[in-house]
Amino acid sequence: MTAPSAVVTDGIRRRAWWQAGLALAVLVGAVCLARRHWPVVAHGAGRLAGADHGWLLLAAVAALGTWAASALTQQGAVPERLPPRRLLAAQFAASSANHLLPVGLGAGAVTIRFLMRCGLGTGRAATALAVKATASVVVRCVLIAALALARPGVLRPPHLAPGPALALLLVPALLAAVAPRTRLWPRCRDALTAVSADVRAVHACPRRAAALWGGALAFVLLHALVVNGVTRAVALPLDPVRVTLLYLAASSAAALLPTPGGFGSLDAALAVAFTLSGASAEAAASVVMGYRLLTAWLPLLPGLVVLGVLVRRRAL
Repeated sequence: MTAPSAVVTDGIRRRAWWQAGLALAVLVGAVCLARRHWPVVAHGAGRLAGADHGWLLLAAVAALGTWAASALTQQGAVPERLPPRRLLAAQFAASSANHLLPVGLGAGAVTIRFLMRCGLGTGRAATALAVKATASVVVRCVLIAALALARPGVLRPPHLAPGPALALLLVPALLAAVAPRTRLWPRCRDALTAVSADVRAVHACPRRAAALWGGALAFVLLHALVVNGVTRAVALPLDPVRVTLLYLAASSAAALLPTPGGFGSLDAALAVAFTLSGASAEAAASVVMGYRLLTAWLPLLPGLVVLGVLVRRRAL
């Protein structure tokens, strides 16, 4: 008889292979698309090379702050006190690992290993990660709703025929009706119960709750500040609220595609969002490349070095 742990491990492996294959397909498509529109990419790179260095420096400082905000959010997701320096280093390393594996698997694995080294069990570590992710999603949704009301007309929902619109409405209801009858429902129910218990424990301590929600808000706003700094650096005439809303919408849409670090999916979504807002293709390409340079490409190698050091010191 197969052990339950072996069954779970096989399921995780199959899921990882499926996600990796899909991520590779998306990345290949992104490379082909970039090759097809290479003149636009080249002109965008040239525009970024001549950008205002002061605004780029501001964007770089904001990018550095995103890891501190991520560490603050993760601390707020657990009642126990975590070692601050190792927590910050682990979040920096996790961001680099996230660019190598799809759907946040790299960042999740690094964070869970770190929390387990800090004394949390596997279940508690996974629950802490889920609490952090839930807070981030809630903050992002609230910001999108608030900014959409402040700037009506920036986000235009697609026009759907009655048939597809009705199908989209029926799918959640169908899933809600079928889910309790599946074999996975007990596991999902136990996981939701664990997350709810940890959420209550965190909010019983006002300092932890403030760290959780304040860190999640700071993380999103700092990423938006990076995008705003790059748009100012390349002299793209869009107001900060519009840029922030476009970034939030594009990054949320890109999360639906499981690419490592959002490569390909986030780049395309950002480029399309800025182009639809009136920016030229070259300007949109320069903004995307500048944002990626500061948040992904430059920190990638240092983050992997920090990851290796943490592993060597058995902090992960």
